[in-house]
Amino acid sequence: MSGRAGRIRIIGGQWARRQLPVIDAPGLRPTADRMRETLFNWLQFELPGARVLDLFAGTGALGLEALSRGAGEAVFVERNPKAARQLKTNLKMLGAAARVVQGDALRYLDGAPEAFDVVFVDPPFAEALQERVVQRLAQGWVAPGGWVYVEQPKKQPSPEVPESWRLHREKTAGEVRYLLYQAGEDA
Repeated sequence: MSGRAGRIRIIGGQWARRQLPVIDAPGLRPTADRMRETLFNWLQFELPGARVLDLFAGTGALGLEALSRGAGEAVFVERNPKAARQLKTNLKMLGAAARVVQGDALRYLDGAPEAFDVVFVDPPFAEALQERVVQRLAQGWVAPGGWVYVEQPKKQPSPEVPESWRLHREKTAGEVRYLLYQAGEDA
């Protein structure tokens, strides 16, 4: 975790440098500060007013960072009840307009699609769900021209994405590879 154990730090935007408590749970792996800073530099002009979906939210670091930098609304999906409760508490403390869905991300994606401008896909690495999630997102969850961020183990092959999506940026940090795709205008 970034900062002190049991806390995450917002990097930029209106809540920059705010530290928020997070639970300690197996498999909870917040995106590192350096990676978040790079990602949000890539997305800086896409966030104002954006609808954001943070799947496998965990600490909510990605969605919180997006809200801090001007996203209009966010939905956080997290199956761990304690992590979901802590995320609700943190959002209330910040006065953020967001919704937390306590449940499984794949089940959430079984529902009626809602188009989001930015989607964060950072599942537990041991479950290797990136490709399954991307395939479901392609069924109406990403707005035309929207963005999909995927975090995965460095050695895992890139997920198969729809032909209309293009890889915008890719980078590695230690044993983690992160990719940013842009959906085609016909998404």
